[in-house]
Amino acid sequence: METKIESRVGTIQSSDERIYTFISNFNNFKQFIPADKVHDFESTEDSCKFSVAGVGKVGLQIMEREPFKTIKITGDGMANQKFSFWVQLVRKEENDTRIKLTIKADLNPMLKMMAQKPLQNFLDKLVDALEKMRF
Repeated sequence: METKIESRVGTIQSSDERIYTFISNFNNFKQFIPADKVHDFESTEDSCKFSVAGVGKVGLQIMEREPFKTIKITGDGMANQKFSFWVQLVRKEENDTRIKLTIKADLNPMLKMMAQKPLQNFLDKLVDALEKMRF
């Protein structure tokens, strides 16, 4: 059963172009990775892989980029589950951009029950961190 988890809509005081350029490069993600829970982080511009304590190996690959609007990422991990991760940007004004993050995954009911709240918290914390950044 497909599960869709969406972050709240965040506001970033920067241009959509600067945010997009930063987010569309996995080499910039290491600073968001909690060192106490994630190990063996490796990245290129288009992909990254790492191990999560208690979960196992996770791999992410950028599948599609629509400049300054959308980044579509596919991944595998979390009990060998395939999932997708979307970053959506909407420019409101020159230095006023909205961001929303979405995860879609086929989760059985038990896994959904266990994973939905931690994934929701992860997305919301990531939006919080992005709102505080200076791009």
